Amino acid sequence: MKRSLPFLLATLALIAGACGDDDDSTADTASVATDAPVATDAPVATDAPVATEAPAPTEAPAATDPPATEPAGTEPAGSDDSADGEELSLATTDLGDVIVDDEGVTLYMFMPDAQGDASQCNDDCAEAWPPVSAVQSVEDGLDMALVGSITRGDGTTQGTYNGWPLYYFSGDSAAGDVNGQGVNGVWWVLDATGTPIGA
Repeated sequence: MKRSLPFLLATLALIAGACGDDDDSTADTASVATDAPVATDAPVATDAPVATEAPAPTEAPAATDPPATEPAGTEPAGSDDSADGEELSLATTDLGDVIVDDEGVTLYMFMPDAQGDASQCNDDCAEAWPPVSAVQSVEDGLDMALVGSITRGDGTTQGTYNGWPLYYFSGDSAAGDVNGQGVNGVWWVLDATGTPIGA
């Protein structure tokens, strides 16, 4: 059966359209490439810890000089036991209570001094009968009002009690000795009132 040309052309166009659709469908149905995963940013590096400054070294305490100490056994400057004088007290002996120094050594008076303001015992006499230095105090039983002093010929001070210059005796070797009593009838111990005993 004869077909008209327009019919054939239309048929060809349909066929071509079908073929084209097939190609498009293939293209459409082709798997669409998925986007590659987006690269995530690498973690931002955190700043390294800031180095803290080491604490400034503290200064060692300044060395202080040790307190000055005086060598053992030395007396402070200006001290002088002999300048302090003696302390008088009473001691009981065979002669009764007599005046002694703070170590219990017996003291004597010399009759030629006659309760004067000068000592008559010098030179060799003073070696045998050493004078007592100034008296600084008295213990109970004695009267500080009776204490005095004189200046000897050599310029040293000698203690007195009731006006009598006081002496030691070189012949006494221990506290309580009274070996000087009555020597030559002029050396005597003293009682609490400063009166010679046995004179």
